[in-house]
Amino acid sequence: MSLFRSITKRYMSFIEQLKIIFQYLIPQHAISILAGKLAEIKTPWFKNWFITKFAKAYKIDMTIAQEPELTNYATFNDFFTRAITPESRPIDNDINSFCSPVDGAMSQFGKIEKGRIIQAKNHHFNVLEILGGDTERAKAFENGEFCTIYLAPKDYHRIHMPCDGELTAMSHIPGKLFSVNPLTANNVPHLFARNERVVSYFDTQFGKLALISVGATIVGSIETVWAGTVTPPTRKTISHTDYSNQTIQLAKGEEMGRFKLGSTVILLIENANWSWADGVANEADLLLGQRLVTKSPNSNS
Repeated sequence: MSLFRSITKRYMSFIEQLKIIFQYLIPQHAISILAGKLAEIKTPWFKNWFITKFAKAYKIDMTIAQEPELTNYATFNDFFTRAITPESRPIDNDINSFCSPVDGAMSQFGKIEKGRIIQAKNHHFNVLEILGGDTERAKAFENGEFCTIYLAPKDYHRIHMPCDGELTAMSHIPGKLFSVNPLTANNVPHLFARNERVVSYFDTQFGKLALISVGATIVGSIETVWAGTVTPPTRKTISHTDYSNQTIQLAKGEEMGRFKLGSTVILLIENANWSWADGVANEADLLLGQRLVTKSPNSNS
């Protein structure tokens, strides 16, 4: 039996390595563009078949959807970014806390040590990398807190505010489109700093907040409520938009964006006296609105 287990383990390891190698070889952006086009098809028989098969395969909970009938969605993307009922995801009301901005699973969280962020065991990246080399903005988070939340296909894919905030800037950083599942995170160095991403910067009562939406294989687009689609496939250089001369304020729990076909959200929080909530742990499931981290009301640091 031990020999059989050893052979099985080696076989699975070999298969996993093939999956990683395959991601380096495939035309990531071309596949993602094609997936995005398929997800926008309105032909009834096709989109109904696609949606039904997907919902069954991933055991999608439609009881919390505002529109529970699968065939009433105009496209697969409409289904994938479906709205849910507000009562299904109550928002934590502690004014000194951040709540989860999404449904998902906690990948990693904790202290940012001199700008260094944990990606997975034996893998790290830094704040400067994930922010596209923006030295000035990176300084605010060098000794702050971070968390990385993975959204699986079954999850709700709209992104909401973890606290009250005023938008100050947004950056679109082009890059690769590796998968962001746990297998890839454990095997591709600097994964989140290599993938395409949208960084939204906010001023909050707690200081600076960066909410990073990371793209992935077959993610059709990343959207925000103030700019619409911000991940055009033809853009090759970093694009930065300043919103400091506008007043775009979003309340805790309010929708700020969405993924079309799933990915990962990373929060960077400015240094303060933070305590992570009970139940927050690596690989633990999270729900939108669930308390993540709390700042001592008497803290000035």
